[in-house]
Amino acid sequence: MPDDAPVPAPADRPLHPATLAVTAGRPKDDPDAPLNEPLTMASTYVAGGEREYGRYGNPTWQAFEAALGALEGGRCLAFSSGMAAVSTVLDLVGQDGRVVMPQHAYLGSVAYLGDLEARGRARSVLVDMTDLDATRAACEDAALVWVESPTNPALEVTDVRAVTEAAHAAGAYVVADNTFATPVLRRPLEDGVDLVLHSATKYLAGHSDALIGAVVTRDDALFDVLKKRRDLAGAVPGTLEAWLALRGLRTLHLRVERAQANAQVLVERLREHPAVAEVRYPGFGGIVSAVLAQGEMAADLLPRKTRLWVHATSLGGVESTLERRRRWKGEAPTIPEGLVRLSVGIEDVEDLWSDLRRCLDGLV
Repeated sequence: MPDDAPVPAPADRPLHPATLAVTAGRPKDDPDAPLNEPLTMASTYVAGGEREYGRYGNPTWQAFEAALGALEGGRCLAFSSGMAAVSTVLDLVGQDGRVVMPQHAYLGSVAYLGDLEARGRARSVLVDMTDLDATRAACEDAALVWVESPTNPALEVTDVRAVTEAAHAAGAYVVADNTFATPVLRRPLEDGVDLVLHSATKYLAGHSDALIGAVVTRDDALFDVLKKRRDLAGAVPGTLEAWLALRGLRTLHLRVERAQANAQVLVERLREHPAVAEVRYPGFGGIVSAVLAQGEMAADLLPRKTRLWVHATSLGGVESTLERRRRWKGEAPTIPEGLVRLSVGIEDVEDLWSDLRRCLDGLV
């Protein structure tokens, strides 16, 4: 079986994501074999095989790739970071190619596309992807259409299948950033997208200790092109990072379920609190955006007053974090100044709420 092949499911039915998260990417079930792929710390291999050199492959990466590929339903390539995956995909766009992206999207993706445009390499079109008519119009003459659902940090939900159909009708490829939803909640390849992208640093690894990215596809030709670009650019993951990400992946379903359950409780309570003017939540996942009634100053103050919630820009870890998104200079001007993005962790929800409520009460 190839290193990146998904674990075969029983003949009668496919395995559920919770089972794949635990079983995919394991070594052969031989006597005395380790249950999980161990760390292979090697930059050079004995000649005559498929790897030859450290940039071309590593058994530890490939175990992680097999597991995530099985979860998303395609073939996976791991990268050194989410941005390494983003830049590799965007660099495939031909000279002066047109890229359509949500007006609210991950800041790094928007910034990299803006850099390509500033250098005359690509043209960007930012659009509200909740408006299907506007999105369909934007897809005309596009080379690549970028989808986030939910978007970061506005948490807007996109009809991924409809956008994909419009993009394909225009001859464009589609990439979906599935970092927020994870394959536990959404599998965009089933909606027809060509590439699924992850900042695996976030939910997949899940413990705020590994910087790693990934791209998954069912298109063998695209896979080969992306692997060649990764090998040439050297945008490969560290062995320890891949091992940590795979270990984190084993509990992905449990962590997502707990974070989502906590988030749904907090959303209801935040909506009732007088210090909160608006709560944005797509109905699933562990990310919540709250717009504070007193605006920028209150949103800056809140993360400095919490005790359990950590003031940090990343998300998807076991711990709960929060930040005011407009503190970043490049964030979209259509994001409210008072918007605080909360990444809900797996702590006890009553403790999380007690900490938030105490701080919010002080803002009224």
